[in-house]
Amino acid sequence: MTESPDCLAHPRLRYQDQPPSEGPREVTILGSTGSIGTQAVDVVLRNPGLFRVTGLSAGGDRLDLLAGQAHRLQVSTVAVARPELATELRETLRAQYGVGEPLPEVLAGPDAAAELASRPCHTVLNGITGSIGLAPTLAALSAGHVLALANKESLIVGGPLVRAVAAPGQIIPVDSEHSALFQALLGGTVPEVRRLLVTASGGPFRGRTRAELAEVTPKDALAHPTWRMGPVITINSATLVNKGLEVIEAHLLYGIPFERIEVVVHPQSYVHSMVEFVDGSTLVQASPPDMRLPIALALGWPRRVPDATAGCDWTTASTWEFFPLDPDAFPSVPLACRVGSLGGVAPAVFNAANEECVDAFLAGRLPFTGIVDTVARVVDERGSEARGTSLTLSDVLEAERAARLRTRELVGAHPVRATGAGR
Repeated sequence: MTESPDCLAHPRLRYQDQPPSEGPREVTILGSTGSIGTQAVDVVLRNPGLFRVTGLSAGGDRLDLLAGQAHRLQVSTVAVARPELATELRETLRAQYGVGEPLPEVLAGPDAAAELASRPCHTVLNGITGSIGLAPTLAALSAGHVLALANKESLIVGGPLVRAVAAPGQIIPVDSEHSALFQALLGGTVPEVRRLLVTASGGPFRGRTRAELAEVTPKDALAHPTWRMGPVITINSATLVNKGLEVIEAHLLYGIPFERIEVVVHPQSYVHSMVEFVDGSTLVQASPPDMRLPIALALGWPRRVPDATAGCDWTTASTWEFFPLDPDAFPSVPLACRVGSLGGVAPAVFNAANEECVDAFLAGRLPFTGIVDTVARVVDERGSEARGTSLTLSDVLEAERAARLRTRELVGAHPVRATGAGR
């Protein structure tokens, strides 16, 4: 069945199917000590006959956890992003391993995750947070591995670079929304799609007006009603920047124009996204909010992992609600659509400026509504650079650097807030 050449992740596309007779699928987990990584480790440990982890990477903030994971999974290689931690990591590994047990190889430095991603395996799960995941994404794809992609930023900021090296079906999305679209698309072809409907919980501030958001504190914004995530992703969920990034990602993964991708607020977070087809039929993917399901699906595809998570309880009465997005209170989604349409380095500028603004907000140096306002200003100033040219990795990195510097200048012009600081 022919799909759009712009589609990277339609489920009908197959890449490197592995027959069951070949034994456990070899997996590398990048960002293993983060939220996605720890849940991926849990999926693997509960399914030893299906998966075997060959390598782990982490930033370096939780060496005890990383060493413990390495020992339990008996990996051959461990990577850490900070080179000064190499010796400490080896000592931590020795403390975890028994006498006579061989220690894994240690890679250290900013390129360690990319090097690990290029090592032999079947699937690389990229669970790194932020655009630093771009180089490992490119390395995994260039090495011919299946990429289970949780690091949306690498696709967003480096879309043309990723598309240049990714084969059809080589990327399997891990974000719950894109995993839902992936599954719903089993019901039809890309040309038969009328709309992609990306659901959003609405975060902790659903229903508030822009004026009511002005005095929001970091403590308020970190109190997500449904998901437990890291601070940056949680703030992105509160501003709905995360949803804007997901709209860009959906466009890049499935080749659907921005005007046919919509965000729908669904507070219960059971429906993870929907696909409406040209005949008026809408297919829904629903499950309890548990990231182990999309992780397991990406690691095992095209086979589903039995009992990856509990299903919906249909014996209990429940109500699922859906609301339209308020673009005035949450302008991040329309801004993201504009950024995605601009292309070039605009998505990199958007992402880098947002990361800086989130840090400033958490530190009490920027009001909540100032996050998206500042990002929009930086995009207006820097987002049109490198348009109409062949995008390179250097272009992306330079655009990010310039966007971060400009964002810090603009944040520095804000008066320091007296309350609400702290992580």
